[in-house]
Amino acid sequence: MMRLLVTLVLASLAGVNVCRAENATNPVIWADVPDIAMIRVGDTYYMSSTTMHMSPGLPIMESKNLVDWELVGYAYDTLGDNEALRLENGRNAYGAGSWASSLRYHNGVFYASTFSSTTRKTHVYTTKNIETGPWTESTFSPSLHDHSLFFDDDGRVYMIFGVGDLRLVELTADVSGIKRGGVDQVIIRNAGAVAGGRIGLSAEGSQMVKVDGKYYLFNISWPRGDMRTQIVHRADKIDGPYEGRVVLRDRGVAQGSIIDTPDGKWYAYLFQDHGAVGRVPFIVPMRWEDGWPVLGVDGKVPMTLDIPAGRGGLGNIVASDDFDRRPDDRELPLAWQWNHNPDNQHWSLTARPGLLRLTTGRVDADFLNARNTLTQRTFGPQCSATVAIDVSHMQDGDFAGLGAIQKKYGFVGVKKVGSVKSIVMVSAETDRPEEVASVPLEQNVVHLRLDCDYRNRADRAEFFYSLDGEQWTPIGSPLKMAYTLPHFMGYRFALFHFATKTSGGHVDFDDFRVQERAPQ
Repeated sequence: MMRLLVTLVLASLAGVNVCRAENATNPVIWADVPDIAMIRVGDTYYMSSTTMHMSPGLPIMESKNLVDWELVGYAYDTLGDNEALRLENGRNAYGAGSWASSLRYHNGVFYASTFSSTTRKTHVYTTKNIETGPWTESTFSPSLHDHSLFFDDDGRVYMIFGVGDLRLVELTADVSGIKRGGVDQVIIRNAGAVAGGRIGLSAEGSQMVKVDGKYYLFNISWPRGDMRTQIVHRADKIDGPYEGRVVLRDRGVAQGSIIDTPDGKWYAYLFQDHGAVGRVPFIVPMRWEDGWPVLGVDGKVPMTLDIPAGRGGLGNIVASDDFDRRPDDRELPLAWQWNHNPDNQHWSLTARPGLLRLTTGRVDADFLNARNTLTQRTFGPQCSATVAIDVSHMQDGDFAGLGAIQKKYGFVGVKKVGSVKSIVMVSAETDRPEEVASVPLEQNVVHLRLDCDYRNRADRAEFFYSLDGEQWTPIGSPLKMAYTLPHFMGYRFALFHFATKTSGGHVDFDDFRVQERAPQ
């Protein structure tokens, strides 16, 4: 019965319904998938994105039609191993970790590269099989901001990077480092000036493509008092001179590049800041005019595309999980990512088969400092997650439950003080965690629920509990979610357990279910 329920939920998330529209609509993924880079190999598109402090990271997705995407893997399990990535000694990698990636395919090899202020390095991952790996890593210094890896027709390899003044640097042929004596020069100064107005964010997010012998460098700019704006510079030689123009200024949809289809159509792939849910991908039709890309329809981003709707939904980017593993299953579905690097000694799917066990391995001050918090994306326009939790082995001072993680977080969970357990709702909407409500708990298994509403930028989360898994009771107050730059990420569902007094307690999670609508 459990597998049937999971199958039905996944079918719902995959858009299996009889009323779906004939054409795809924007955003193509209503969830936090920012800083996208994309390639096409034959009839298959691949996309990478940013997940920063999450582990594993640098997600790789696959599509046949630009609108239906499936996670196929990650380029790395952990970005590095230091105090910030381990959430140790008061350090963290919130809003940091790895940022915008570049994705390429060259001579039978896939390249996914990124950079990090947390490791202070540029990271390059390679594989011959993007769907199964394995990935091999090489790193070098310095950390090249928002770079675009580019293989030119003459065999030379470059990265274009920077903010405002955009720089070209030549790499070694094996992409393992900067080439001694190679090209290293600014190719566009004050690139954001082409967007006009007073400069706010000058230009970043470089992505280079070469079409019909010309070089096109796409960037985002953000003039003060205006909106995110997509710009492009073109040149006949990679080192310039470049001329630039604005190619899209609508709805704040920007940052990305362009891609062609097997039948010769062209599209831009960009994203939009969409409030607390995060930065969501858009596909925008484009055409060529006098050697320049022209984005949108009459300069506007269409909400309905000339692409068949396909299956719709989020595929496996989000996933329910009953934690019941067969021998051939992945340990965790790809939708799950740990908040920072996990401590693998203190979580298990085998200690009590069919459940996820989180054991505290240290004492932490609060939810955001907790190790081994397991997360996946929330999504729009509405979403809901439920989970059952066995708290019979919590210790004095422990907290465990289901949260909406961001700087201004909220959670519903169980707190234990001495031998007394209570269901609590905690809110950090004011930046100071506050226990908004508390209800005595006399049993060991409780069901928790979190609903998110992103319709019309409501950005509201509500919290519930149930003693039997059937009748739900609201607890606390709604959380006004807010996308904050210190975390730089849309809200995520989070399963957590942390100790504030003594480590060693454990809780067991069962039957995590995510769906588009809240249970009735």
